[in-house]
Formats: sequence, C-alpha cells, structure tokens
Amino acid sequence: MINLKPEVVAQLERVLGSVEMLLPKAIAPIDWSTCHAANWRRHSFSGFLEPVRVTDTTTLNELLGVEEQKEVMVSNTRQFVSGLPANNALLWGSRGTGKSSLVKALLNEFAPKGLRVIQIEKEDLIYLSEIFTAVENQPYRFILLCDDLTFEVGELSYKMLKSALDGSVYSAPENVLIYVTSNRRHLLPEYESDHLGGKYVRGELQQSEAMEEKVSLSDRFGIWVAFYAFSQDRYLDAVRLCLEREARQRKVEIPWSKELEREAIQWTHDKSKRCGRTAFQFSKHWIGRFLLPTYGV
Repeated sequence: MINLKPEVVAQLERVLGSVEMLLPKAIAPIDWSTCHAANWRRHSFSGFLEPVRVTDTTTLNELLGVEEQKEVMVSNTRQFVSGLPANNALLWGSRGTGKSSLVKALLNEFAPKGLRVIQIEKEDLIYLSEIFTAVENQPYRFILLCDDLTFEVGELSYKMLKSALDGSVYSAPENVLIYVTSNRRHLLPEYESDHLGGKYVRGELQQSEAMEEKVSLSDRFGIWVAFYAFSQDRYLDAVRLCLEREARQRKVEIPWSKELEREAIQWTHDKSKRCGRTAFQFSKHWIGRFLLPTYGV
C-alpha cells in the first residue's frame, strides 16, 4: 500500500475533480418509442441528446395563411415517413409567419407514424456526425431541425452543414432529413457589393463569385418554402382561431365584436407586423384582460 502525503492527495483530488467536469453527463439512452423530440446539448468536447417533453399541440388545421406551404411540407414529410425519397428543406421568410410552428405541427401529425425531431443550435452543427451516429440504426425517421438559422461568412458550422447537405463524408443517414428555418433566403447577409463582378458568358449574365458562394448553401436544400406577412383578413382569421382555441381550453365564450376587431388591428400597428405570432400575442392579451375580473386578483 502506497502512503501519499496529504498535499499530494489533495492535488490528485483537484485533478480528478477537474477531469470529471470535462466528462460527458451520464444520461440514459433515449426511449424513442415514448419520446418524440430531443435537443442536442453540448458538454465539454462533445454532447448528448436530451429528451424533451413536447408541449406545443399545434395542429396543421390550426395554421392559417400558409396553405401552399403546408401542402409542400406535408407531402415531403409523408414521403420521408413512408421510406420514400424526400428532400431537405429550407423554410425562409418573414419573422413570425409560421415556419417553426409548421415543423411542430408536422411532428404532431406524423409522430404516431414514427417521426421524431432533434433540435440543434447553429454552434453545435459541428457535431452533426455524432448525432447521425446516435440515430442511424434507430427504427424511426428523424427531422434534424435548426431553427432561426443565419450565418456569417467563414463559420465552421456553415461548412459542416454544407458538407452534410452535399452528401460528403458527413452526409445524413437514410433515416434523417434536415429542416432549417431562417429569415434569410440564402442564410447569409447580402450586400450590394455582392452583385458586382458578374460577367457575361455566351451572352448570359452570370452571378458574381460572392453571390455564387452565398447561394451555394441554400441551393443544397431540395425544397425552398417561402413565408410572407398576412393580409389583414388572414390576420383577423388567425386572431379568431387563437381566441377560439383558448376559449375551448378555458371553457368560456369570447364573443367577437367590432371593439375586439379594432383592437386587434391596432395591435398590428403597434407591432408593425401582421402574422401568426402577432395574432397569438394579441389573443393572450385580450383573453387575459377579458378573464381577469373573474379571478378577483
């Protein structure tokens, strides 16, 4: 038996404590039969899949003003869940118009048929190969979701996503699709100078090298789905839907009135945006104010 000096023992304990902090968190494997969604959590030099409890109950029928977008994404996802060829998708456009909600609704629609979602942050795209390894042998179909994604030129995560979409050594396994939402069509900022330097080839104007590079990532998505701000009528329909859903949950009646309509429209002027998110926020404001007197606070 080796007798160590107390100061050596204390030093070893500090070293072991530091090493333990670097080790991955001990976590049980995910039971995908009961877990429909997970987040990738970075830890030290790697990370792990953390199961999440899905609380968003949005259904496809509840999404208004995005009928064409729903049709495209439902068809693509149905093909994927059925084991047929399907495309990675870029959902881009105005903020608050339902891009993320559509993906959540797709999960709620197709989870009983084996669809699962893994959400990953931009900074963690460097771990794509580890995530692919973790799920490639699972008997489920996975959407890898990167929400609200934008890049700056030269980021490592940009290169990793580009490689995964391009079918390189980092390409996704057969049971994984990549869905990305973004406010930017090409995921990168665009400047006037990007359009300079174009040249004519056989009489046809070719894009500049800067624009070619910026388009090269978005081009790798098989499907582009654009989202736009609502018309006023669409926005008011969305407000009605939000109020009706909240009223059903609380078992109350909320009558539609000219006053309510005027305030809903004024709300968009204050927010400078007609979209599903604005409709949802207004409905929370209105129903909270409507029910507050009955709570006696």
